[in-house]
Amino acid sequence: MTIFRIEIEIPNAVDAKSTDEALMVELNDGRMITVPLAWYPRLLHATPQERSNWRLIGIGQGIHWNDLDEDISVENLLTGRRSGESQSSLKRWLEARRKKQQG
Repeated sequence: MTIFRIEIEIPNAVDAKSTDEALMVELNDGRMITVPLAWYPRLLHATPQERSNWRLIGIGQGIHWNDLDEDISVENLLTGRRSGESQSSLKRWLEARRKKQQG
């Protein structure tokens, strides 16, 4: 039996934008990936200003939102992997966020 191994080169992100419904990431190979913000609850609950405050990590292998403590890799975007955050973790984050906004 012969097993073929395929090496796949993951492109890097070069830019990111969002609307109230979607995250759009431009890749260095010319593609634009668009995914629903519902896949990433922290981005979904963020303000437009918070979503616009991002930086590339790993020379574009991922994107980090400091205000939201959120990291998303290009690989996860390409493979359709949603946030792996548990509901209890998201609930704690939302509660801390509400307290911070109130005080």
